[in-house]
Amino acid sequence: MKRVKEGHEKGTSGKIETVSVPRIYCTSFDSRIGHIYVASTDQGVCKISIPRENRRDFFRWLEQQFGAEAVTDNKSRNREMIDQLTRYFNGKLAKFSCPTDLLGTPFQVRVWKELGKVPYGSTMTYGQLAKRVGVPKGFQAVGRAVAANPVPVIVPCHRVLGSDGSLVGYAAGIKTKEFLLRLEGAILL
Repeated sequence: MKRVKEGHEKGTSGKIETVSVPRIYCTSFDSRIGHIYVASTDQGVCKISIPRENRRDFFRWLEQQFGAEAVTDNKSRNREMIDQLTRYFNGKLAKFSCPTDLLGTPFQVRVWKELGKVPYGSTMTYGQLAKRVGVPKGFQAVGRAVAANPVPVIVPCHRVLGSDGSLVGYAAGIKTKEFLLRLEGAILL
């Protein structure tokens, strides 16, 4: 799944062709839930690392996707995303408008796009999400796709609950999931 790196490759005609490397713009900031890392391509936000995923894990994921030479520190390219996340965490934003660049398998991307349709303040179960993506018995595969979500909060994986409505399976921990759902008014005290 690694993106093409800059350099020369032989095309089908046998000629050497130059291919470009995408630039990955990274930064980090402190939020109400802890330290967050953000990365974007020219197409949109591609990775958000929420607490429990450390700096090393964040950069390892970027290097696996793009190669180390593509990654550059650039806060200004992510300023709008930081602003939107900050407003969301302060209860002042219900819908994100920054574009995303979702990197995953076709099935994962299908799950993430469907997950993005779950409204602010609403929840659904893994089984309900599986039905919505056309695999009614595939809730475990859907769960793995949700767990691989590279842009949590924007693609709201915190809105997915266990079959009995319990708070299960969140990379940043159940307390963070509970905080986000309370913030949205999806669960009460």
